[in-house]
Amino acid sequence: MTYVDYLSIIFAFVAVGALAYSVHSRRQARTTLNVFDTLIANISDGIVTLGADGSVQALNAAAAEMFDQPEGAVSGLRLTDLLPDGPENTDRTQATEYRSNAMRSNGTTFPVEVKRLVLRGQNECVLIVRDLSRVRPDAHEEEQRFKQSQYFARIGTWDWRVDTDELYWSDAIYGMFGYKPGEVTPTYSLFCDAVHPDDKERVREGEIRCIETGQNHDEEYRVVWPNGTIRWLRETGNVIKDEAGETVKMMGVVRDITEEREEVDQIRDLAFHDPLTRLPNRIIFEDRLSRAIERANRHQKQVAVVFIDLDGFKLINDELGHAAGDRVLVNTGQRLVNAVRATDTVARIGGDEFTIILEDLDNDAEVHGVAKKIIGTVSTPMELGDGTYHVGASLGISIYPEHARTLDTLIHVADQAMYAAKATGTNLYRIGWEMAD
Repeated sequence: MTYVDYLSIIFAFVAVGALAYSVHSRRQARTTLNVFDTLIANISDGIVTLGADGSVQALNAAAAEMFDQPEGAVSGLRLTDLLPDGPENTDRTQATEYRSNAMRSNGTTFPVEVKRLVLRGQNECVLIVRDLSRVRPDAHEEEQRFKQSQYFARIGTWDWRVDTDELYWSDAIYGMFGYKPGEVTPTYSLFCDAVHPDDKERVREGEIRCIETGQNHDEEYRVVWPNGTIRWLRETGNVIKDEAGETVKMMGVVRDITEEREEVDQIRDLAFHDPLTRLPNRIIFEDRLSRAIERANRHQKQVAVVFIDLDGFKLINDELGHAAGDRVLVNTGQRLVNAVRATDTVARIGGDEFTIILEDLDNDAEVHGVAKKIIGTVSTPMELGDGTYHVGASLGISIYPEHARTLDTLIHVADQAMYAAKATGTNLYRIGWEMAD
């Protein structure tokens, strides 16, 4: 938007106030009204004052010329006579800015841009109408370039009058909330309804903090589109104060960061999960074991750590290749997940070694049952399309608090028990205290 455009808008707002004042405050001195009339007469945009029923109450000189209407003759004239494609009334739920085709008294049409202002405490509203057919081409192109740059950058500007429900969105923001530009009238209520239920309280607290302290507002939150799609947005802004130092507005920008969040989640997933089997890696395994020990101590329960080493896997890898070995590892990981409860953790810590955390155990008998189930699951032949694969399993088990009370010792005991089982044969398991016998 050019400097001239901004100046025109400023004069338009002054003129709107002047026109409303002249219509509803006839008791003011005539000299003051003359000043207002002069301002209105020199505005290049058309100003149309509407009654609550959609009837035209007044036209300024620019509007009269634009619509080819006598300036003082508005009796019987309705909004639909001027904007046949526009809204039929002054409902506050309609868009505050829109484009439409206007009609002159001779029936010819021309494109216009309309800004609707509802006058507080009054039934009338005012339309500021700009004749787009007379806007210089380069100015329109400049505006379009700015809007397109916001759209492609997925950045939009907003402002909210904090003591009302009034909210302004640039065109780019509509799409971030699942709407087409102008499809809805932005309001603070509409915004709040769109924020994901789990994020509403945090977003509201951030806004209040910004309003009360003047600190920059910077929040990441999810929005739910009308069709159920969930997107991530990042909103930044600050407050605008009046001459008395009172906050009257919040203004800022909002950006769609959905893809960025997905990339961060992917990086986090790679950092904490085995890239082949998608199972948790050693980092997650140790973190969950630490938490499991805390819960067991709190609720007087047992936790078992199971170390699993595949028997015969090296032969498959050496003779059939790494691709076949990878298929066996992926299949084994899925079998282990299916063999235990959803509350238990299966992890791959490297090579052909897996670990399992069994929580909320009451006695050792449960551990024996799970160990036998795991061995039976792993040793069942695998039909993987290009052949049948056979592997066995050696298991080492430690139990908290029976064998150790610290994470490192539990892991060490289970590891040593697993090597003891492997040294004895295949498809066997050893529990920490048995290993000591």
